[in-house]
Amino acid sequence: MKIGNRQIGNNNPCFIIAELSANHNGDLNVAIETIRAAKRTGADAIKLQTYTPDTMTIDANNEHFKITVGTLWDGKTLYELYGEAYTPWEWHKRLFEVAEEEGLICFSSPFDITAVDFLEDLNVPAYKIASFEIQDIPLIEYAASKGKPIIISTGIAEEEDIQLAVDTCRSVGNNDIILLKCTSSYPAPLELANLNTIPDLKTRFQVEVGFSDHTYGSLAPTVATTLGAKVIEKHFILDKSIGGPDADFSLDVNEFTEMVNRVRDTEKLLGKVSYEISEKVKNNRKFARSLFIVKDVKAGDVISEDNVRSIRPGYGIHPKYYNDLLGKTFLIAKKAGTPLEFDLIQE
Repeated sequence: MKIGNRQIGNNNPCFIIAELSANHNGDLNVAIETIRAAKRTGADAIKLQTYTPDTMTIDANNEHFKITVGTLWDGKTLYELYGEAYTPWEWHKRLFEVAEEEGLICFSSPFDITAVDFLEDLNVPAYKIASFEIQDIPLIEYAASKGKPIIISTGIAEEEDIQLAVDTCRSVGNNDIILLKCTSSYPAPLELANLNTIPDLKTRFQVEVGFSDHTYGSLAPTVATTLGAKVIEKHFILDKSIGGPDADFSLDVNEFTEMVNRVRDTEKLLGKVSYEISEKVKNNRKFARSLFIVKDVKAGDVISEDNVRSIRPGYGIHPKYYNDLLGKTFLIAKKAGTPLEFDLIQE
């Protein structure tokens, strides 16, 4: 599977997405500078969100539309929140251009069918389905029908929701599916991350997997990498002093850079399945044990526990031959400290 110029999965490096979300705080210049800063952190991609308050909800303030579930946004109506957080559609073309200038892959989360049509005109390389849209099957079907990779967050999903979303993509011939383990809590406590679900998602649904993170810091993405996550998505902000709906659980430039470095170092540590040793390690084998003459011997002396031992360093015969050599005789005299070699021994 390919997103832009990046191969996703297998032995390829983790695809790291900086989520712009609402972290422009309504200022196009901040959005542009955030994209440029994302490149400096080592991110591979920048992701936008494509909606308006009216494509998300209606302007109502009864109890159904007020946020009162223990989030950072309690007290607002949904319409108020989305009015504060959305990225104006007239910005998108410029933001895509800036991302291209920086060598970043740029794509977005559409929240309705009109957003998909809008993003198609911008030739996005992939679509991201947000956690709360995993039940919007018509949206998933329409986005998947465009034949581009579909990344789906699973933050509010039960197994049957995930299966339905995956089946919907496959029903329109799209098998380029990435499921992201996600906890839809803002911020998300560590004990709810359940990162062991990541390899299970891969096996259970036969898709590529990753992690969309709302925890504080970079520990969770690092651990997710060890569990097979091939995509990491994290909210990114130029400076937390900007404020905004997502600022609290976003990483700033230094923090995001640290996360990227940790993920890359983790990938180096994981490496590949290999029983080969490097040239440097091979050179260090000289410090391993081998068979040495540890007491002066004469020709005809019998090899015994007294005069031959397995000691460091590793210039003598492999210790696996020790028992076979006991009882044989020396051909010539040798001083203690001489590596035992086969041409010193009477066959």
